[in-house]
Amino acid sequence: MATARARTIGRTMIDRLFVHGVVEEVGHLTPRTRMIAITAPGLSWTPGQQVRVAVDGPMTRRTYSIWEYDGSVLRLCVLDHGDGPGARWARDVRPGQEVAFRKPEGSFVTRPSSYHLFAGEETAAVAFGPMIRAVGEAPVYGVVEVDGPADRLPLDLTWRHRDGAPAASSASLVEAVRALRLPDEPGTAYVAGEARTVQAVREHLVRERGWPRRLVLTKPFWTPGKKGME
Repeated sequence: MATARARTIGRTMIDRLFVHGVVEEVGHLTPRTRMIAITAPGLSWTPGQQVRVAVDGPMTRRTYSIWEYDGSVLRLCVLDHGDGPGARWARDVRPGQEVAFRKPEGSFVTRPSSYHLFAGEETAAVAFGPMIRAVGEAPVYGVVEVDGPADRLPLDLTWRHRDGAPAASSASLVEAVRALRLPDEPGTAYVAGEARTVQAVREHLVRERGWPRRLVLTKPFWTPGKKGME
């Protein structure tokens, strides 16, 4: 009786707080990046926003940036790393399966600007894709650091490889941003990924290049030893 009541309460919570969709297709964008297409018509979405997916009941949620949404089908790209509930969900999910998730949310989105600068690593690249597609004719600069060539997404940016080095506190990403030839006047920067690396890139732009902090938008997705930064 108690178990049945708990299931009923859990289902009621999901119905009230979550949107329901059905997995249409599962594939790979890269060997480590799982592409999951979910039928979910009628959502409101701004490129750069994310959804919180119930990966193991309503209390276990993982946040994923949206790669694409055409008004009917939502496409998520999930990086396969570790063996947590999110990674297991992405590996096990199959077409026809129902998925519960919160509506798209987040303020890490593009702003009108003379040009746009993107900097981050694997966890940021998915958000960067639709943001870049949304800026129109404005020039785009940027660098994404990944472990190796197989992790590259189809983005026209500078790519840097760590070759097994840790992504946390990545001095090489800061150096790659420092090496970019940018216009003399600031544009708008979007810096995302590991928290300490994000901070270091922002400090480079503010202290070395003289950018106003308000023009450097940051999104720390993770840092070693901490969860729930979303």
